[in-house]
Amino acid sequence: MTLLTEHSRVVLMEGLPELGLSAGTIGTIIHVHREPPGYEIEFFSPTGETVAIGTAHPHQVRLCVPTDMVPA
Repeated sequence: MTLLTEHSRVVLMEGLPELGLSAGTIGTIIHVHREPPGYEIEFFSPTGETVAIGTAHPHQVRLCVPTDMVPA
């Protein structure tokens, strides 16, 4: 399992409807919660504006890879 740390870019594996976010949304970890484990994540629009900040459980995210990024 890949260790996710602050500033890791991640992809939602499932949506967070309470934040209006769908699976596949990319964000950046801004805080790692140790107990219980989880992440505070900032999500951005394609133009770089913050659209949401929310908490996700480890099973809800994975590390972002280059193929997740949409070309400009």
